[in-house]
Amino acid sequence: MMGRILVTGAGGKLGGLVVKHLLETEKVAASDIVAASRTPEKLTDFAAQGVETRKVDFNDPESLKTAFAGIDKLLIVSTDALDGEGTRLRQHKTAIAAAGAAGVSRIFYTSLPNPAESAVSFAPDHLGTEEAIKASGLAYTIFRNDWYQENTLMALPHALAGGQWFVASGEGRIPYIAREDCARAIAAGLARTPAGNTIHTLTGAEALSAAETAAIVSEITGKPLAVVQISDEQLVEGLKSAGFPEPVALTLASFDVNQRKGLFEPVTGDFKELTGRDPVAFRTFVAENKAAFLA
Repeated sequence: MMGRILVTGAGGKLGGLVVKHLLETEKVAASDIVAASRTPEKLTDFAAQGVETRKVDFNDPESLKTAFAGIDKLLIVSTDALDGEGTRLRQHKTAIAAAGAAGVSRIFYTSLPNPAESAVSFAPDHLGTEEAIKASGLAYTIFRNDWYQENTLMALPHALAGGQWFVASGEGRIPYIAREDCARAIAAGLARTPAGNTIHTLTGAEALSAAETAAIVSEITGKPLAVVQISDEQLVEGLKSAGFPEPVALTLASFDVNQRKGLFEPVTGDFKELTGRDPVAFRTFVAENKAAFLA
């Protein structure tokens, strides 16, 4: 028996793609899916396909009793609250407690690789959430999503325009994975019920250094791109000069620290194990999004 699946954050990029792949790839009946968001009016396209939509607000514990009623499998897509005051972890713990009270059978959660050692500034939120899920006594499946290929579009178009990419990542590597591939794997996990508790680290098939990444982007776009290694402090100051508030600059710089320490690795076969297919290669992603890199 499939049981009803509720996807939080279904109005966002990852959550919306998960619902899409539940419907289109996994062929889950629309009547077995609940798409949830703080702003359910964003979910009209799913509603038109027969998917029930619900409002889910992790800041309103009482509302979650109704929101999670009748749900067998709950996907908690990590929230984006990064205020430095523990809001994100509190939100997740509220959802976990509500899931237990509502009789949810299994929690699914989107985390990040190696949260216990990760240098990413918000990794403690993910680690704390994983610990709370394990302590809840509920069955669980955790997806540790690696660095999205799409995230390279935050920095590389600007870097290409100037011909230099300033990084503090050293020789560390990242096995970039497409956001859609993460969603595809998560949908596959939701559509099946494993025998026990599981943790999947979702990565691409190849880990690339900044120099290797730049070489691929330069080759495909036809524009030169030199990698310039700088210190963490220089990177933070550069990001601040570019207009990023200091907390955001520190968070962005922590990604380079994590890469330099090798903590986005290793490459795993978890994506293929879940989906039966190979992940989209970074080179393919760049080729398909050449115009965006040149924008």
